[in-house]
Amino acid sequence: MALGARRVDREGAFAGNTPQRAIIDIGSNSVRMVLYGGSPRAPDVLFNEQVVPRLGSDMTDGHLAGPAMELALRGLRRFALILADLGICDVETVATAAVREAANREGFLVRVRAAGLDPRVVSGEEEARLSAMGVIGAFPAARGVVADLGGGSLELVTVKGGACGAGISLPLGTLRLPGLAATTFEDSSRALSRTIREAGWDEPVGGDLYLVGGTWRAFAVYAMAGQGFALSDPHGFELPRKEAQRLAHRVAETDPEALRRQSRLSSLRAELLPQSGPLLHALLKRLQPDRVIFSSWGLREGLLFDRLPAVDRMQDPLLAGISVFANMRGCPPTLVTRVAGWTVNAMPPGWVGSERVRLAATALALASMQVEPNLRLETGLNWAMHKRWLSLSAEERALVAATVAANGAHYELPPGIVSLADPERLHAAMCWGLAIRLCRRLGARSRMSLQASRLHEDGGKLVLELEEARRDLYGIPPERDLAALAARLGLRPELRIVPDATISAGTIE
Repeated sequence: MALGARRVDREGAFAGNTPQRAIIDIGSNSVRMVLYGGSPRAPDVLFNEQVVPRLGSDMTDGHLAGPAMELALRGLRRFALILADLGICDVETVATAAVREAANREGFLVRVRAAGLDPRVVSGEEEARLSAMGVIGAFPAARGVVADLGGGSLELVTVKGGACGAGISLPLGTLRLPGLAATTFEDSSRALSRTIREAGWDEPVGGDLYLVGGTWRAFAVYAMAGQGFALSDPHGFELPRKEAQRLAHRVAETDPEALRRQSRLSSLRAELLPQSGPLLHALLKRLQPDRVIFSSWGLREGLLFDRLPAVDRMQDPLLAGISVFANMRGCPPTLVTRVAGWTVNAMPPGWVGSERVRLAATALALASMQVEPNLRLETGLNWAMHKRWLSLSAEERALVAATVAANGAHYELPPGIVSLADPERLHAAMCWGLAIRLCRRLGARSRMSLQASRLHEDGGKLVLELEEARRDLYGIPPERDLAALAARLGLRPELRIVPDATISAGTIE
């Protein structure tokens, strides 16, 4: 047994993963360490911890306050010990607005280095670029403006065609907004709009507005709760511009104490959220985006994405993430591809769908079968609906969930799933799931059962062809599965036995 394997046996792993990289972000509000594993293109968060020293909140004469520094350093020393104990050497430590503006930053950085870390102070322009790279990594087709709201600053940068334009950093972070507030919402919004205009952002740029940062995510959680939205992850949540403007006004006039009572809003975010309302309103008025899209990927993920080779950046982030996830649950990409290929002809007539979504649905449907039966449906639906998948819309999540449900012979979908997708598309996804069910149950996912069988439509019939040597695979379970799928497609089921090697001879090993 290899030494690495022995170590895992002794110490375990995070969700079957080994942490590969660590990012430490010394921000104006919080100091956070995140450990990443899994797919380099769509990394999994294996550990995420923060302290909240608010380095940028009490900078007397431009100096970092002593108590805030001590709290930050206490957290950083803890992070350094964890990294050493876990043997993680690939560590990037970055400091943003509060540190880069502090008159006593060098003294603070010396103490950070003494803790065993190697901090890098990023400029406002570089912070904007890295945040934009994070958005591009999560939304490959992103077009519009990224607005990253931190404690000390607001970064704005354009994105289009997988690249970002020149970015700027404005002193409009959440810790500074209270000092900029005017008497009324309208006056605050106008003053902030003027600041944005004077910085050179005077015209609508087209596309969407991608919001990055914890306070923006809190805004998304607030909006999702108001809609009774079926999903829980704010990443990828969208709002039309006018609806976002209306909510910005409402949240600005909501008492923080009332926000604290809302589920999933921390006391800190409840305190900061009303101040963000006029800023969001000003951004929407100035930039005139088509939509507002919330991104959980920002600076930290931008650091990861920025370092990837070009060939890895081109991977589909959805399939990259789901492939690793399913592989850890006994469903390697080769098997997923074979099953997806076998089931491709079970599409409703005239249906043209997304093959990437169907592949993702196939992977999760197969992986869900490795879960204990009494937990299988709930677990599979939670994976589909609530796990953070990149580049997957709300409707596409519903399609994946419907596939998982039908694969388990559950045909009554929860209302939350139904609310997110067109009925015709949900019908197609149910067909995907029933076809996967037939495929895996025909021969327990064996390679030969897939190679010696074929599913196709022929003259109003859904035909399952089996080679003679494997005719006995057609037992009662697959007979029922074929009938259920045929009924869903409006076809008649039929079994055809064909000579050996008729199908498998054309299979590529």
